[in-house]
Amino acid sequence: MSHLNYETRLPLGQATIDHFLGLPAHPTKCQATYVWIDGTGEQLRSKTRTIDGGAPKSVDDLPIWNYDGSSTGQADGIDSDLYLRPVAIFRDPFLGGHNILVMCDACNHEMKPTATNHRARCLEIMNEVGHTHPWFGMEQEYLIVDRDEHPLGWPKHGYPAPQGKYYCGVGADRAFGREVVETHYRACLHAGITIFGANAEVTPGQWEFQIGTCEGIQMGDHLWMARYILHRVAEQFGVCISLDPKPKVTMGDWNGAGCHTNFSTEEMRAPGGLDAIKQAMTGLERTHSEAMKKYDPNGGMDNLRRLTGRHETSSADKFSWGVANRACSIRIPRQVAEEGCGYLEDRRPSSNCDPYLVTAMIAQSVLLL
Repeated sequence: MSHLNYETRLPLGQATIDHFLGLPAHPTKCQATYVWIDGTGEQLRSKTRTIDGGAPKSVDDLPIWNYDGSSTGQADGIDSDLYLRPVAIFRDPFLGGHNILVMCDACNHEMKPTATNHRARCLEIMNEVGHTHPWFGMEQEYLIVDRDEHPLGWPKHGYPAPQGKYYCGVGADRAFGREVVETHYRACLHAGITIFGANAEVTPGQWEFQIGTCEGIQMGDHLWMARYILHRVAEQFGVCISLDPKPKVTMGDWNGAGCHTNFSTEEMRAPGGLDAIKQAMTGLERTHSEAMKKYDPNGGMDNLRRLTGRHETSSADKFSWGVANRACSIRIPRQVAEEGCGYLEDRRPSSNCDPYLVTAMIAQSVLLL
C-alpha cells in the first residue's frame, strides 16, 4: 500500500475500513464532523453527528452543539459544558459523499468566545477593513515525525546529511513522507480548501503547503481546516505532524518552521502600489513587540527559538524589512519591487501560529492603527 514505514504501521483493519468507507453515501443523512481549537490554542478536536435531510446548504442550517470543555483544557469539571457554533463548511474527504467538515467557534454558556478562540475578534477587524479587500496567503511549514516524535528520514542515532539537497528534493534519500503530502493535497482540493501548492522544505522530513489567496476571515478558516485534514491524513499513515517551530532534534544547523504570511490590499495590488507597501512598514514596525507575542501560541516564547537571525530568519527583538531579503522581518519580493505593485511577506509568524491572530494583527497594524 505504501513504502512509508519508518518504524510505524498503518492502522489495524485498514482493508475493513476501506470497505465500509467505500459504501454509497446515505441518501438522506449527512455525517457532520465539528472541528474546533482546544485550550492549547494549537491543537484541534473533533466529533461527528448525524444531520437529517442531506448536506446543509449553509452554517445557519447546522445546530449549535456542545462538548466537555474540562477535557480540552477550556473549562472546569464543575462547569464543563461549552458550545460549538458552526462558522464554515467544507466537504469531507474522508467520508466522502455529502458528508461535511464544520469549522466551529468554541463558546462559553454566554456564547462568548473561549480564551483560545480568536476568530470572533478577527472577523470584527476584517469587517472593519473589508473595503480595502485584504488578501492573505499563508505558507505552512511542518515536520512529519514518528509517534516517538523522531523526524522521518533521520537516523535514530546521529544526524542525516547536512541540509542542502532536501529542499524541493526528489529521491528516496532526500524526500521522506511524500505519500502524506500528496494525500493531504488531494484531500484539501476535495474539501474545497484554497490550497495553492506544496513542496519539500530545507530540513529532511519537513514539508510546506500554501493556502491562499483568501480574503479576510476566510484565511483562518481554510488554514485551520487544512491543518485538521493534515493531522487526519498522517493518522491514517501511522505518523504524526509537528508544528513546533524548532524541535529539539533540529536545534543544530537546521532551519526551523514558520508560517510566512503574504498580505496585500487593493491599493497595494494596483499600479504604483509599492508606495502603499512601503508605507505599511511604519505600522508593522510600531506593533512589532505586540505581534511577536501573538505570532505563536505561547506568547512569543516558541518563536524565540526560531528567530535567531540565522537560517533565513530575522532577529525576534528587531524589526527589519528589505527587498528579496529572507533575513528580514518583512520581505518585499523582487518581482513586486520591479513591477511596482503586489504584496509583502511577513516572515515572523511561527509554524504553530493562530492564523486568526496573525491576519488580524497584520490588518490592524497596517490599516487601523
